[in-house]
Amino acid sequence: MSNLLLNFKSKDSSYGVTRETLKVLAAEMDVSETTVVHLAISRFAKEVLPAYEMDDGPLTAADIKRIRKVAQPMLPKGKVLSTRSLL
Repeated sequence: MSNLLLNFKSKDSSYGVTRETLKVLAAEMDVSETTVVHLAISRFAKEVLPAYEMDDGPLTAADIKRIRKVAQPMLPKGKVLSTRSLL
């Protein structure tokens, strides 16, 4: 288990809170101060970190050709009867 020293700000701002604010949050939620800190960091991580792993980048021309070849038999055939546009 590793520990982290948390230094509190002298007033609440976008970049930190006072110890009093942490105590009030813990009391309001009926959890420990440590739990409040973990909840805050967890929410921040969901907001900042990507929700999925990076992919391998753009498709190559060969990839696109292969996809079109596989998709061709599945595409609709015949005359277009009507079209609609939202624009």
